[in-house]
Amino acid sequence: MSYEAFLFRKMALKSDKARDAGLTIPDEITYIRDISYGPDAKFHTLDICFPKDGASTKLPLIISFHGGGYVYGSTKIYQFYCADLARRGFAVVNFNYRLAPKYKYPAPLQDMELVMNWLVKEQENYPIDLTHVFLVGDSAGAQLVSQYAAICTNAEYEKLTGITKPDVTIRAIGLNCGMYDLKKRVGEKAKGITKDYLGRHPERFAKELDVLHYITSDYPPAYLFSANGDFLKEECEPMAKLLQEKNVPCAYKIYGDEHTGHVFHVNVRDEIGVAANDDELNFFRQYL
Repeated sequence: MSYEAFLFRKMALKSDKARDAGLTIPDEITYIRDISYGPDAKFHTLDICFPKDGASTKLPLIISFHGGGYVYGSTKIYQFYCADLARRGFAVVNFNYRLAPKYKYPAPLQDMELVMNWLVKEQENYPIDLTHVFLVGDSAGAQLVSQYAAICTNAEYEKLTGITKPDVTIRAIGLNCGMYDLKKRVGEKAKGITKDYLGRHPERFAKELDVLHYITSDYPPAYLFSANGDFLKEECEPMAKLLQEKNVPCAYKIYGDEHTGHVFHVNVRDEIGVAANDDELNFFRQYL
């Protein structure tokens, strides 16, 4: 593990614990933990949550691809955020995936494929509607959602990556505080977290890391947001403009001021974060 990743993990864990101190899952939410979806006992687990009063119906489903720079993150860290999304009338899947540096690209995408296959197989056992699926991701998770959406809407790219399009209908996606252009990292010397995730020679993935090239007008409608204090703020508008150029329905917004930072929306006690999540889910509701 790079020293950069070591420090990032340490600082992020401390910050996330402080953010969520004292929180509990809302009483109105059923929260089911640690369901196995694949062969890895440590990483291949997911949580499902949904409103208790919606348990007898089929609810639109949000799948959350957590952030963490490909080296950090877990269902535990995202449990309150996902439960808060469920309060708005959705079922939500919160899943773990294999992390770098032990597991490198494309492990997270392969794990998303496993999650989707599991959902198709188990859909009758949970109140989920796989004809109305929405994906959300933040930071590295936003990059992964953006890439997975390209795989699902471009047969050429699906074949190139070897990740199979699932038998579900992705209605829209939320790209939050993310980075989207992996291609520019191919020509750089691999170091730090980039090396942890892509290895010493990312150029061997040159074609498939050119994700933006494979976005077409079939790409799902997207809501993008960032914050004025987010170090990835400048990534938001170019991605939104690209989607608009491709005739993909798209909206984007920058929230807060310089004190509103990276992945601010995961803090369910933050008024600006709550507003951003409300806006994103209202965008999704257009596609129900």
